[in-house]
Amino acid sequence: MNIPSAFNRWRPHPWHGLAVGPEPPRLVHAYIEITPFDLIKYEVDKTTGYLRVDRPQRTSSQPPALYGFIPRTYCGNRVKSLSEKAERGDGDPLDICVVSERPINRSEVILNTRVLGGLRMIDHGEADDKIIGVLANDLFWSKAKELSDLPEVLIERIHHYFSTYKLVPGEESKTYIQCVYGYADALKVVEASMADYEDEFGNGSDQGSLN
Repeated sequence: MNIPSAFNRWRPHPWHGLAVGPEPPRLVHAYIEITPFDLIKYEVDKTTGYLRVDRPQRTSSQPPALYGFIPRTYCGNRVKSLSEKAERGDGDPLDICVVSERPINRSEVILNTRVLGGLRMIDHGEADDKIIGVLANDLFWSKAKELSDLPEVLIERIHHYFSTYKLVPGEESKTYIQCVYGYADALKVVEASMADYEDEFGNGSDQGSLN
């Protein structure tokens, strides 16, 4: 049996080996690390690209949406410059929450996501923005173009989750949401993170990608 040569390649690294998306900054790929059903914090290992158990969630709070990152993005100086409260970028790929009408209970999947807005989060002085979007081919959300097209209570849940998921009883929180923004600002954050990635790693033209 002859196996096509493409199957002999190493598995692409989800951060560096996948494309940003079909039509960034509006339509991007989201690599999902955590689902709304998870009480464990999973995170892609930066060296191997495999999913690693980071920690059990300390509280009973559960993610209100699918959560992961946009490939080939990086929160560096350009992302940091968009927030007057940040001292630096967090040095990670840009985080993204994806809203889907139908439950998706698997992680390590890739979604086409239409960007709507985001949260400007500061974590111990670091810019740690959370982009918010919808599953691109989800008919239920087909008319959603702006963050204001989502139910207000859903944005409140996402806001509350990221405001509280790192709380430690008896300790002052160093994590907070500076503001909520719509698509115009989300576009700037995604574009800045793409430019930060090129500064840090190059454009990745020599790496395989999923388009």
